[in-house]
Amino acid sequence: MHLGERVFYSLKTAWHEANWEKRSLWLPEYRVAVDALPVESVKNNLSGLTYDAQRDQLWAVVNNPEELLALGKDGRFIARYPLQGFADVEGVTYLGDDLLVLTEERNQSLVIVRIPETVGPLNRGDYQSVTLNLHEAENAGFEGVGYDREGDRLFVVKEHSPRKLYEIQGIKSTLEGKLNLSIIDREAWIENKDMASDLASVHFDERTGHLVLLSDEAKMMLELDGQGEMVSFRSLWGGFAGLERSVPQAEGMTFDGQGNLYLVSEPNLFYSFEHQ
Repeated sequence: MHLGERVFYSLKTAWHEANWEKRSLWLPEYRVAVDALPVESVKNNLSGLTYDAQRDQLWAVVNNPEELLALGKDGRFIARYPLQGFADVEGVTYLGDDLLVLTEERNQSLVIVRIPETVGPLNRGDYQSVTLNLHEAENAGFEGVGYDREGDRLFVVKEHSPRKLYEIQGIKSTLEGKLNLSIIDREAWIENKDMASDLASVHFDERTGHLVLLSDEAKMMLELDGQGEMVSFRSLWGGFAGLERSVPQAEGMTFDGQGNLYLVSEPNLFYSFEHQ
């Protein structure tokens, strides 16, 4: 549980609260608004989550069977899109311009999917993808993904063995025909964050320029500034943030434009949090 580290960082963030609170997400101030709501029609394997500002709704993915889901910000089910030919889909993020990126964990692939106008199956062969092959194919590959639209930077996390954080620059400009792809290993940003023993999801916050990492095993979220220094963290144990019970297996999280937090957990649970 890394209790010593948790206490240390609790004190450290408290010391810097006045300096950071107004220019960060400041995770300690988040309290649960929707607690462990089962998502209608989903039985198991609910995974990544992202916010679509254009539609003011959420997109989630299910791993086995592979599906893309449209959800309301209250967790209500809107629509289902079966993902045909996709394998081991774990993460999703919104690029803007009606585009999503889906991560295939074992393949270490990033698939760029245009949001369809009608509900129905999506076929893997219809979409462009980037496969990185940075590690051996295993069930601890690309777990989560987040996107910085202004900087055209895609952040990807590898779950564990080892944990990894990558920054991929130029993904959208490359789609537009300008080959300008660059991969940066952000190991230095996470090497001293041992209390986050795995990495399940990542979100880039456009309002602050900060990165948020989600750890399932540690049941916590970490907020990092633009240089990878920790600003704040939020425990997802029962009794913290108003949670009645600990989040069982957090898999995906995202924030909307007003700073509200949304989180999904296996098997099929939805949470939302508000900044107090």
